[in-house]
Amino acid sequence: MVSGTILGEYTSAVPAERLWKASFCDGHNLIPKVMPGIISSIDILEGDGAGVGSVKKFNFTDVIKDYSYVKDRVVVMDQENHIVKYSTLEGGVLGVKVKSYSVEVSLTSTSEGGCLSKMKIEYESIGDSLLSEEDANNMQQGIFAMVKAIDAYLVENPTAYA
Repeated sequence: MVSGTILGEYTSAVPAERLWKASFCDGHNLIPKVMPGIISSIDILEGDGAGVGSVKKFNFTDVIKDYSYVKDRVVVMDQENHIVKYSTLEGGVLGVKVKSYSVEVSLTSTSEGGCLSKMKIEYESIGDSLLSEEDANNMQQGIFAMVKAIDAYLVENPTAYA
């Protein structure tokens, strides 16, 4: 087993507060609407869906061939600094590509009025090597796809989550 880290950034024209509200406070409602071909629903299994301790199950459509869901627990929810961290409990690449992983996303305002989204994925591999570049990129892009879909929705709907 080897520990690895995947880092990524995404720049948005949407202010941090709006992207935060839509993505991490109400994402369980919005994500299935903006990604209906990929995520069929998000079930809140414990908590309110946004607070520390909340457990959510992301149910995927048949487009995702390798797995049908992923279940996460929110471990950090810093509303003021726009930082969320969650650990994956089951499903997805867990047990297939990695033994465990957690994701931290932070949103920081930019001088242009938008925000910078930074993501850090920390994982324990199943084998004795790090994830391949392709697997690491797929993990990162899958998570950022949700933020990008919400970002596009907010650009198209400038009064939503204002």
